[in-house]
Amino acid sequence: MNKIKVGIIGCGAISNAYFKGCAPYRHMQLVACADLDEPRAAAKAKEHDIRACSVETLLRDPDLEILLNLTVPKAHAAINLAAIQAGKHTYAEKPFGVNRAEGKKVLAAAKKKNLRTGCAPDTFFGGGAQTARKLIDDGAIGQPVAGVAFMCGHGMETWHPNPEFYYKPGGGPMFDMGPYYITGLINLIGPVKRVTGATRISFPTRTITSQPFAGKVITVETPTHIAGTLEFANGAIITIIQSFDMWRHSLPILEVYGSEGSLSIPDPNRFDGVVKLAKPGAKDWTEVPLTHRTDLARGTGLADMAQGIATGRPHRASGEMAFHVLDVMAAFEESATTGKHIQIKSTCERPAALPVGLPLGELD
Repeated sequence: MNKIKVGIIGCGAISNAYFKGCAPYRHMQLVACADLDEPRAAAKAKEHDIRACSVETLLRDPDLEILLNLTVPKAHAAINLAAIQAGKHTYAEKPFGVNRAEGKKVLAAAKKKNLRTGCAPDTFFGGGAQTARKLIDDGAIGQPVAGVAFMCGHGMETWHPNPEFYYKPGGGPMFDMGPYYITGLINLIGPVKRVTGATRISFPTRTITSQPFAGKVITVETPTHIAGTLEFANGAIITIIQSFDMWRHSLPILEVYGSEGSLSIPDPNRFDGVVKLAKPGAKDWTEVPLTHRTDLARGTGLADMAQGIATGRPHRASGEMAFHVLDVMAAFEESATTGKHIQIKSTCERPAALPVGLPLGELD
């Protein structure tokens, strides 16, 4: 298999995770990077022994087949569209866009040019999520009927070096962390059919206490506490809270309750974690040995898309699933604003489970 060449636009902090996570996959190669901050791109290129170039040069490069889009959320759709126009497949950091219209444009443009789109998160490839998936597929908890998905904290301004975008459209806990939880649930039980939500901005401003912008006051422009229900096509009803407004809590992270048992699933922002099962009559949870490897990292979804391009099979972290996640996330504020249940018009295929026993660097 010839190596598929990948160029990166966006050389911020998350790019380090991709450089590390992509290394085991020999069927693709990161060869170039670009950033609006050209010295930052040059430094990243030197660190990883690739070439730096301008964004325009990277987009024009005929040898690059995939554009890895690691820009800030509000730029995801525009960069994806430019790459598709240049004839390249795209794989982006989450979210797929900051609104449904952006996501639809990207999907339509890719379909017109017969190109693929992919999108993070890819943490559902990890050992914790895949073990939980196998247990559900094997009938360990019977039919999934309910669950909870809670991501609760007090925001990013105390530690992140540049937290302002988390409080603008395309940010907030739902668009920042929601993709991990909703994608994780789609991997476990399939697509969503209806959303009911309530949202609020609890603190109209946030003051940064981390460096280098300590003391800067951020005007909050997106909901920072979102609560509601997800009704899935298979009938399961999941209660969800995504919040930057809670100082402390004692809630579980992710659990799925079935007709014949309950499943405790690790943090969907990680590739590892502990999976626990409780069967009827049990007095407590039982830890389940992981069936899949935990040493995967960000970039696995990109590698899976590259392998899909090379072999012709569907890729798991697809643009269609990412758009469905975007559609679902947008429905919470729509529901809160209108006071109505929101029927989700999009759908997606549940991504194929990973086989057990794969060596590092293999996905089939």
